[in-house]
Amino acid sequence: MGPPSRRSEGTPADRFDDDDYPAYSMGRAAEILGVTQVFLRGLDSAELITPQRSEGGHRRYSRYQLRLAGRVRELVDQGTAVDAACRIVILEDQLTEALRLNEELKRSRSDDGVPD
Repeated sequence: MGPPSRRSEGTPADRFDDDDYPAYSMGRAAEILGVTQVFLRGLDSAELITPQRSEGGHRRYSRYQLRLAGRVRELVDQGTAVDAACRIVILEDQLTEALRLNEELKRSRSDDGVPD
């Protein structure tokens, strides 16, 4: 199960810096990562990443999704099975998010004068 998709809001110029904006076609994403389109479809089947769809039904990937796919590729290149690599990437992503939330909570508590 992949992370939830977050739709981008704001002006088109804001989207240049938005990691969640689905800016890359499947062909371009595969080219950037050095993988096949079949590999990317496999990550969708494994529910690691769920690309958004264009009005014409084509898969569109964000930079965030490309980072996840790139990490899976690294693990696969090291000999890890795709399903295991997807699980590792999901756990790494969850840990990163938990650590970020923990730091945010610590900052807000210290701003409120609550000791650690």
